Amino acid sequence: MPGHTPQRAAILTETRALLALAFPIALTNLSQMAMALTDALILGRLSTEALAAVTLGTNLSWALLAPAFGMALAAAPMLAQSRGAGTRGGGLGRGWVREMRRDARQALWAVGIVTLPSWAILWNTEALLLLLGQEPALAALAGTYVRPMMLGFPAFCLFILLRGFLAAMEKPNAALWIAFAAVAVNGALCWTLVFGLGLGIFGAGIATMLAEILMAAALLWLIRRDRRLRRFRLLGLFWRIDTARLAEVFRVGLPIAAQMMLEIGVFATALIVVGWFGAASVAAHAIAIQLASFTFMVPMGVGQAATSRVGLFAGAGALGAASLSGSVAIGLGAMFMAMTAAGLLLFAEPLAWGFLDPQDAQARSAARLGATLIMIAGVFQLADGVQTVAAGALRGLKDTQVPMLLAALGYWGIGLPLGVALAMWAGLEARGVWWGLALGLGVVAVLMLLRWRRMSAPIGSPIRSGAG
Repeated sequence: MPGHTPQRAAILTETRALLALAFPIALTNLSQMAMALTDALILGRLSTEALAAVTLGTNLSWALLAPAFGMALAAAPMLAQSRGAGTRGGGLGRGWVREMRRDARQALWAVGIVTLPSWAILWNTEALLLLLGQEPALAALAGTYVRPMMLGFPAFCLFILLRGFLAAMEKPNAALWIAFAAVAVNGALCWTLVFGLGLGIFGAGIATMLAEILMAAALLWLIRRDRRLRRFRLLGLFWRIDTARLAEVFRVGLPIAAQMMLEIGVFATALIVVGWFGAASVAAHAIAIQLASFTFMVPMGVGQAATSRVGLFAGAGALGAASLSGSVAIGLGAMFMAMTAAGLLLFAEPLAWGFLDPQDAQARSAARLGATLIMIAGVFQLADGVQTVAAGALRGLKDTQVPMLLAALGYWGIGLPLGVALAMWAGLEARGVWWGLALGLGVVAVLMLLRWRRMSAPIGSPIRSGAG
């Protein structure tokens, strides 16, 4: 209809802008996931126990390091809104450069503050997993992997922060190329250290640590080489603490961190429950979660692009444009995940066998269960994509507290209790855990969509931040 032409043109324009930003970010996410996938494929050839142990260690690490990751992610909406506010009306004065520098520096301070207690806990990974009822052999192997791996996490957070800065500046490609190079470096290091030098799972942890340090160093070097970007001097006078801006980082970042801990934590707890049913169940869970996480990286990238685009419009006071951007992003995430759902449902069994050595004694049972869990992952793909993109769009409005509470309700109030009940009392074991998680993700997706609809309604008032 002729009357809809301006709206259709606006949607197409924003779709192109989002794709231009989201495509390299999503590929960067995929490359980061490819590092974990590479470790899983290599360690799966080492033994089923090694694959199970690295999955236990990785899940525990992400749950405990979520606060640091949340602080790094908090920089993205702050940087985008600072740029949007500074360029309102076409002004390109030095003020917005200074504000973005303050955002980045204090986000780094926040990362450092919350990393130290996480490190202290992770140093005792073996003891913690034993307390959680895991098999002693798996707990020992997981602890061996985590100790070197965790030391690279601050560098990884720096990489995420710098990527958020580049997204706010609409220059995401440098992070993409570095991340792809890191996949090759990590794969070569992992194979060499695990098999070539005979370090086993300890070598995989060292490889991950070194790859993350190289990623951060390379991206920082490229930013300093760019004539336009080097003027921000993001790490200059880093020791100066800006208490007001640091407090804002924590105000925005802590709910993001809490939401991540809720999501990562529910899958980590699910893994603990699955671990009660033996190493083959853990290996099957590891296979399914690797694939589900891999597909998740694309809508996660769309959500991160939405954070920057919505934040840019929010800082400029363009509420209608912010609303359109977030809604288009949610639609893009949903379409992609609908396609991946079909792939997981159709090719579950061959995908499961791709992670296992057919000569391993437990491979057949792990592959059979893994195929079932992959199919369940296919069922919840759409919900998982919608909820993460909606959460990313809400972060662009600095709305992080209520989404955190919605995640708590869906994951911990509904998904995990139902999953445990189905696993333990209905006798479904690992399958029951995954069906519970599927329902929880569905609830979170619906609630996030309703929250986005409320917060993004273009009613002509200034964009609200925080809970409302």
